[in-house]
Amino acid sequence: MKAVVYNGPCDVSVSNVPDARMEKPTDALIRVTTTNICGSDLHMYEGRTSFETGRIFGHENLGEVIEVGSGVDRIQVGDRVCLPFNIGCGFCENCEKGLTGFCLTANPGSAGAAYGFAEMGPYQGGQAELLRVPYADFNCLVLPEDAQDREDDYVMLSDIFPTGWHATELAGLQAGESIAIYGAGPVGLMAAHSAIIRGAADVIVVDNQPDRLKLAEKMGARTVLAVEDDAVEQILNLTDGRGTDRGCECVGYQCCDRHGHEVNHLTMNNLVQSTKATGGIGVVGVFIPEDPGAKNELAKEGKMAFDFGSFWFKGQSIRTGQANVKAYNRRLAALIHAGLAKPSQIISHSLKLDEAARAYKHFDNRDKGWTKVVLKPAA
Repeated sequence: MKAVVYNGPCDVSVSNVPDARMEKPTDALIRVTTTNICGSDLHMYEGRTSFETGRIFGHENLGEVIEVGSGVDRIQVGDRVCLPFNIGCGFCENCEKGLTGFCLTANPGSAGAAYGFAEMGPYQGGQAELLRVPYADFNCLVLPEDAQDREDDYVMLSDIFPTGWHATELAGLQAGESIAIYGAGPVGLMAAHSAIIRGAADVIVVDNQPDRLKLAEKMGARTVLAVEDDAVEQILNLTDGRGTDRGCECVGYQCCDRHGHEVNHLTMNNLVQSTKATGGIGVVGVFIPEDPGAKNELAKEGKMAFDFGSFWFKGQSIRTGQANVKAYNRRLAALIHAGLAKPSQIISHSLKLDEAARAYKHFDNRDKGWTKVVLKPAA
């Protein structure tokens, strides 16, 4: 089969590799019809993680079931399914609590497993023609009858739509409240979309990229272009000095200042300043235990110069972590099916799998107009 293979920093290729195959009776085999490039793929693409050469990228996957194991009861050949990026067993302590992003079974010795992701198990990614799905009965979300017509919407259930929703959940957003979202990449845009669906009275999106902020404005958000003036000052001006009720960090450890320099604590400290006293902050941007490629010693150790004094004095709360996709994806699928959510509106490019290397280059450069890329292995 063809697959997007990691060859080293900033080097991927579409190569012929052995076909994915089932390994256990509880597996299913999927013919991948749509798979996305995610912003977190770029951390690995740039060589900023321990992702091994020769592995296949891709944790945002949707396709058709072509084979099921003898231990699979619910999923059937022909089902069109979307796969949560985090692989859960369904029966461990965390999965039973709905914390499927921290499964204790799928990646022994660690809490959490995923397709094609550093430090999250041996599972190959789905930027390929075929994908093995472990614990298929639990992990496959069978899609409604409009799955093919709305495929570009439903594929967003694999990660970024639930992750954006999770950001607002972690922040504690209630209807009628205001929220500032730092980052207008795909997850930040999905957080804005989620906040609007959830009834936020005021949604403010912060970013350095004008083209991405235009998308946020089309969704109904107000925007702050961080390269022109201080983001905190702009948010305070927009809220009559009060700050927002809630805030979301949707950038991660590679966030940059207005001059393009990496400053891993910038968005976190800005959130403390722009969120009102007793407000809630949700962090879904990726932060990692160590980052040898960072520019300063704290960041190399996965640490930051966080303004804990102001955070404590304001009585704020922070909740963090990857989205437990299965806690949200069925309900979010219902919103798509009812026409109340349209996550595909952020897609900028729909390309054949063979075009993946070019897509990674443009997406990593944050080139104008490259917001969200979907790949079509079956095209």
